[in-house]
Amino acid sequence: MAFIRRSSLWLALAVPVLWLASSLPAQTPGQPPQGEYDIVIYGATSAGIMAAVQARRMGHSVIVLDPDDWIGGLTTGGLGQTDIGNKAAIGGLSREFYQRVAAYYDDAGHWKWQPRESYKAGGAHQRGKESTMWTFEPSVAMQLMLSFISENQIAVVRGARLDRTPVTPQHPEVRGVRKDGARIISVQLENGDRYQGQVFIDATYEGDLMAGAGVSYTCGREANARYQETLNGVQTKQAIHHQFVPQVDPYVTPGKPKSGLLPGIDPNGPGEEGAGDRRIQAYCFRMCLTDQPENRIPFEKPDDYNPLNYELLLRNYEAGEKGFCWINSAMPNRKTDTNNRLGFSTDFIGQNYDYPEASYAERKQIIQRHLSYQKGLMWTLAYHPRMAEHIRKEVSRWGMCRDEFQTGSGWQSQLYIREARRMVSDYVMTQHNCQGHVVADRPVGLAAYTMDSHHVQRYVTPEGFVRNEGDVQVGGFSPYPIDYRAIVPKQAECDNLLVPVCLSASHIAFGSIRMEPVFMVLGQSSATAASLAIKSHAAVQEVSYPELKTKLLEDQQVLDWKRK
Repeated sequence: MAFIRRSSLWLALAVPVLWLASSLPAQTPGQPPQGEYDIVIYGATSAGIMAAVQARRMGHSVIVLDPDDWIGGLTTGGLGQTDIGNKAAIGGLSREFYQRVAAYYDDAGHWKWQPRESYKAGGAHQRGKESTMWTFEPSVAMQLMLSFISENQIAVVRGARLDRTPVTPQHPEVRGVRKDGARIISVQLENGDRYQGQVFIDATYEGDLMAGAGVSYTCGREANARYQETLNGVQTKQAIHHQFVPQVDPYVTPGKPKSGLLPGIDPNGPGEEGAGDRRIQAYCFRMCLTDQPENRIPFEKPDDYNPLNYELLLRNYEAGEKGFCWINSAMPNRKTDTNNRLGFSTDFIGQNYDYPEASYAERKQIIQRHLSYQKGLMWTLAYHPRMAEHIRKEVSRWGMCRDEFQTGSGWQSQLYIREARRMVSDYVMTQHNCQGHVVADRPVGLAAYTMDSHHVQRYVTPEGFVRNEGDVQVGGFSPYPIDYRAIVPKQAECDNLLVPVCLSASHIAFGSIRMEPVFMVLGQSSATAASLAIKSHAAVQEVSYPELKTKLLEDQQVLDWKRK
């Protein structure tokens, strides 16, 4: 079988777009010919890019297959307000990224829309021996990701979607993953291109390679009883944040159940407290907005605007809500990272359950529905005559950025996939790990965030009013270690795959782990383990942990937490 590497792309920091290396030689220095690579990485998320950098720095040939045609995932897709608890828990390449952010903004020439001295974001810029900055513009994050790729001569194939055609209707594996027993030999794309590797890394938010390789996984929320947790499953009692004000009517015609429920309300909710279900926490776009007139694109009403989609929003304000339904975190150059807040906001609650297992075409439709919903939301907040005047006045002075996501008129294509598939391996991270009752003994990085789940559904209370369910925000614990066994599958299922994003964790533990700096940490650790597996001719499950730990510490990863 001939292995090919068509459409490989070299990315350069000096240009804002990718160019096609159509005349690449048959053999590029440092990389094997004809698509045979030491490490094949599926997914160009922040985890995938850092895994590739680490692989190259350890002397391996590597290729990144980018199914989404977007480099850097959420880090470059609008999530500039870095979500992480104690930033000292982040080391290695992840920390290097945030050091590069600081170095970029230390240059006064990079402040176009405001003076550097006028920018204030609490704790964003930590100066000292290892100066870091944790807030940034999407375009800057992209530039820095491209610099990592360019410096390390990493080949990236754009639009490289795995062939997810099932082998048989009853078979969990797909045609695009060729295996010999428990070992992946190669992956095949939809266009027929095939890439062979010794070790594979699934760095996608969806876990398509993991699932296609026949690895055990789950979607949705486990029942509390599954892992003896208290914060998993249906959570109506915990759901006190981002909630509707009392007595918001759920029916198309107020007070008349026979008129039907307004869009987005689940007639079967909420379910038994603590019980498991297939629901996953809501997605949204992390908008980059600006109030700089020269750079602002006013919010526009989408062509498919449906007033009923926003009736609950209007009723919530008419019932007494006074606050703003966004978190408008300040980014440099008079921009924002805008996130969900209150009972009705950017989270498109209950509209993503099918996403993890959906086809590419179906996912595209789900993403488009999210985009249309959020565009309509912003127009409603800014201009709808029933919206409270103080809300309209404030929101309408903001808009999308002309110099961000320019092909989308300020709107990005990267949806915030907060949760999709999660692997089930021999070690499952749970609430007990987060709260320190169980401590992983093979750490490959630290997590350092509150157990955080956004709402998963809307339902009608027995009293006949609308309510959100699923939000959990429980913290108060120190950074904690993530076990190596949580990023590798069961050996009998696949012995040369690592999964740093859709790792083995319960719903509520994943809600704490699922932060971009941590994904970068786990991407680097995955590549380190892959390198050791290759050099020792061993399954990834058989990598010597003492040797792995030594190398991780040498590369400045943080593996334990001894502070109060």
